[in-house]
Amino acid sequence: MHGAGAEMARPVSYHTLVMLVENKPGVLARVAGLFARRGFNIHSLAVAPTENPALSRITVVADTESTPVDQMVKQVDKLINVVRIDELAPEDAVEQELLMATVRAGAGDRSQILELCQIFGARVLNTGSTEIMVRLAGSPGKLDDFEDLLRPFGIVAIQRTGTVALPRLERSAATPR
Repeated sequence: MHGAGAEMARPVSYHTLVMLVENKPGVLARVAGLFARRGFNIHSLAVAPTENPALSRITVVADTESTPVDQMVKQVDKLINVVRIDELAPEDAVEQELLMATVRAGAGDRSQILELCQIFGARVLNTGSTEIMVRLAGSPGKLDDFEDLLRPFGIVAIQRTGTVALPRLERSAATPR
């Protein structure tokens, strides 16, 4: 088990690919179809428009155990609507994900669940007489740890967004921390 602030190492066979694509109907289906046809297993997929309304950013975390990542990048780059594709190494990226969960919370468990939320920086979104709905944003490893600690209370429902990622910003000697 990792601590609340610890990063969980993603298995080596997973790679994060970030694509800028034309914001047009069917583009996501073509990208996902290519992954399926080539036998690439998608671990996580997130897509949304960018600061430019003509473009969307697709972040795919894919299992590349059976196929080298460079082959995957070449195949995706051939698609007409793909403007740019980059592989982000974990040390060169900031990765985040969102988790929402409804957890059983009897009178004796509520304080423990609230304490976990405080430790992890999660927010309570909704409360019922026997359940609590919580939200946590953070690295995929942090969310895995939080989910593991909630599981003994009884997770009624859970949804995770999938990983989104951007390249880390470069710092020069003159840049303040």
